[in-house]
Amino acid sequence: MSLLRPLLNGYLRLVEKRKLARTRDVHKIRRDFARTARLLFRAPRRTKITRSRLTGAGEVLRVSPAQTRSDLVIFYIHGGGFIFGSPDTHSAMLGALAQRLGAAAVLPYYRLAPEAPFPAAIQDVAAAYQAVLDSGVAAHNIILGGDSAGGALAFNLLSRLCADAGPLPRALFVFSPLTDFLHEGVSFRENAAREAVLPAAQAGLMAEMYLAGANPSDPAVSPLRADYRGAPPVWITVGSTEILRDDARRMSTYLQDQNVNVTLVEEHDLPHVWPIFHNFLPEARTTLDALTQWIKQVPSTADES
Repeated sequence: MSLLRPLLNGYLRLVEKRKLARTRDVHKIRRDFARTARLLFRAPRRTKITRSRLTGAGEVLRVSPAQTRSDLVIFYIHGGGFIFGSPDTHSAMLGALAQRLGAAAVLPYYRLAPEAPFPAAIQDVAAAYQAVLDSGVAAHNIILGGDSAGGALAFNLLSRLCADAGPLPRALFVFSPLTDFLHEGVSFRENAAREAVLPAAQAGLMAEMYLAGANPSDPAVSPLRADYRGAPPVWITVGSTEILRDDARRMSTYLQDQNVNVTLVEEHDLPHVWPIFHNFLPEARTTLDALTQWIKQVPSTADES
């Protein structure tokens, strides 16, 4: 582990986590995170980032590397507790992944809570996914991804596709995903103090804003209760001291029980969604490298047929 890891954890725990814990103004949370992203996160040189509108859906952010060498398209759903974050705050991380793969990324803008609670976000994400297919991208060339709340939405989308026999992506990957809206994992309490980013109480509040009375046990809400039979390979990573550690562990077991090919990578004491710190955290770059190799090794369903 690098020397930067404990320094970053300390800063996040003392500054960002406390700030998030005491703030109830969602507009301030959004402004603060957007400002932090602009200051700290940089995409690789010559990365092309453009905003556009998909026919039949809303706006997306397209992230393309300096050299495109692959037909793959990363369809990535940003996190932010369903109330903040945007494709703009996550574009640098996707630029780093896109560069490694030589592939483009598409990040949908989805409506945020509390202004637009469930099911607005998943409706927007599902419409964007279909619009990407309608634009001519083959499903077997799509790599579905997400982080935190975006990880929940990625699993929500995957379960919808499995249920509807819709065109399935080649694979799915998630960073520090939320999978249980009841927060029944032991780590939600066990890691409350050690968690570097998410204050447990605030995570519950964000979920309440998003659900707005919807049943947290509904399989359309909690990925840990949905059906994934027939799903493509899944790659999950989480930190050992995250409050969502057991969301990842339990999701991995749940998927394996449904005969889904799952890779779970649990790293020691890394902060929530650490790949976003790729500009200065060695472990973030290592994780992106490992994910890249995993994606390259996943066979295309078109090749298998």
